[in-house]
Amino acid sequence: MGNLLSSLPKTIHASLGLAIIFFLVLFFTNGGFDFDLIFWSWLTRLTHVTVAIMWIGLLWYFNFVQIPNMGKIPDEQKPAIGKVIAPAALFYFRWAALLTIISGLLLAILSGYAHEAMTLGIGSGGGKNTAIGIGMWLGLYMAFNVWFIIWPNQKRALGIVECEPDVKAKSARTAMLFSRTNTLLSLPMLLSMVAAQNLY
Repeated sequence: MGNLLSSLPKTIHASLGLAIIFFLVLFFTNGGFDFDLIFWSWLTRLTHVTVAIMWIGLLWYFNFVQIPNMGKIPDEQKPAIGKVIAPAALFYFRWAALLTIISGLLLAILSGYAHEAMTLGIGSGGGKNTAIGIGMWLGLYMAFNVWFIIWPNQKRALGIVECEPDVKAKSARTAMLFSRTNTLLSLPMLLSMVAAQNLY
């Protein structure tokens, strides 16, 4: 067991294997399943939730752990964060954001509510379509921030892209402010997504 848990790839593969076993047991004990629209919608929703957890989890890591504690780290240790930890976290952060958007839009299309949600339920009675639409638009805005504001500024702030010291400092502040903007919007976005499941 120690060998399994000491390797992240082995741990992830084992987790995936357990999930597949649970899936097969749950579905085959309930009469089986077909590879139909309902199955693909379910699989897309599972993917959407999984990558969204990665995205928002890393957003909260940056805002609840890394940013508040950077001032407490001695200067000689800060390069370990800026050169190793932050770039790795930002890799998963930005790609999880993109996959969340792609899987969410695909789920909306497969489930038949894409147009109604993107128009915020105008003309279709609101309710679920308005709630999920608000969540979708907030998610799109937040993903835009990740790819087109936070990531370009973080590349300068972390020294991945060379720039003048004053530009580096300004970029770090811009990245932080837009990361905080996404944190501000994260709870309303999650609330909208969850509330939509209980509305008509």
